Amino acid sequence: MKIRNNLFNWILMAVLFQGVLTLNSWGASPAKSYHFDEKGISREALDNYLARSITMACFLTPHLPEGSHSNPYHDDDKRMLKEIGAKFIGRAIYRWGGESHLSTTEFWSNAREIIQEFHAFDPDIVFQSCLFEVVTREVGNVPIPAWVFEGYGLPVEERNFSYEKMLNEKGVFVDHWSRDNSVPDISRQETQLWFYYLAGAYMEVGCEAFHLGQVELIGMNDPERKAWADWIAKIRELAKKKARRHWIILDAHVPHGGMLLKGKSLIDFNSFPLRVKDVPEKPMGGKLEVNYLDSIYKKSLGCETPSGWSCEHLPYLVEFDNYGRSKNPGVANEGSYYAWGWDEISWYSLLPEEERNSWLEYAYNWLKKTDSDGHLQMPGNRIITCPNKSEGRYRANQKSEQCPIGYSQEGTIKKLWNP
Repeated sequence: MKIRNNLFNWILMAVLFQGVLTLNSWGASPAKSYHFDEKGISREALDNYLARSITMACFLTPHLPEGSHSNPYHDDDKRMLKEIGAKFIGRAIYRWGGESHLSTTEFWSNAREIIQEFHAFDPDIVFQSCLFEVVTREVGNVPIPAWVFEGYGLPVEERNFSYEKMLNEKGVFVDHWSRDNSVPDISRQETQLWFYYLAGAYMEVGCEAFHLGQVELIGMNDPERKAWADWIAKIRELAKKKARRHWIILDAHVPHGGMLLKGKSLIDFNSFPLRVKDVPEKPMGGKLEVNYLDSIYKKSLGCETPSGWSCEHLPYLVEFDNYGRSKNPGVANEGSYYAWGWDEISWYSLLPEEERNSWLEYAYNWLKKTDSDGHLQMPGNRIITCPNKSEGRYRANQKSEQCPIGYSQEGTIKKLWNP
């Protein structure tokens, strides 16, 4: 009887295996790869992540979005991400100023719990943190951990970070954003320690990707990118100890098409704003266009990547950026970085729902047709600066009792990702 049962099991397995082969021969798509490890990430896996990328600003700090109030719609944000099949959660955690929060236990523990929940749901999901081009005097409230000094081979001290030591010594970009709100200089060792601390702390809670912001501003005193290269080498070494899969995926806003040093990219992919061009003959009309302003379309530079493979054009994503409003909101102005006087996500949020959905489809398909190296990062959650009744934020969530301020794009996103 035992022999007969074993024979039956073998036959059943053979039939099932043949069925899998048959499905594949009929054109069934094999599972997409999202694998990466300490050796790097393949072009295929990177493209797969970027193809399912969505901006979810401060998703990992629901009780502290941009330092304001708590997020009562966080459960619905979670539901949306799981239902649409997001793989790369952009801008999920960061501070733009307000650095004092980094010295609280809750800031880190909440993020860790959310990431663990999502990795139990889908272990391939990547969460992105941001190391932005801003530092305020509040950094003086953040203690420097011993492992930061040790990573730089420095004597361990009991002290906090120094705001003054991060500033450009000639005053470049000091008070750039406002008083005591400056751009840190990557050539200063204190700035390197600060970013090293941020990267390591975000790794510890489970983040595996880092957006480095406007690297040209931070690199004001680093024209040959040697300071950037040294710092990036250190955090890649740190990733071997702290990162979940021992590799980190780096990107930055690159106004010149890349962040290269001697033909090698310091980052894994490029990113940039959409650069929406006004269409004056259509109220609030906007389009994408190659060579409009400093747009990145067809301009992503070729290079050898940090993972070792080479490409004619480094993969990139474009996002609905937010940066305020012009002096003439609501007025078309071709040649302006503002879309009808608004930043890109604010302009987009002002379109009627049907137009938002159709424009998202247009942008997605235009990019696929125009430049196969580019990917559209979907708008999921981001600050808007236009008049609104949605608590100062655009959310792609389907409008419902659980999220009455949703803008209802999640169905379109899901359709585009799952044609």
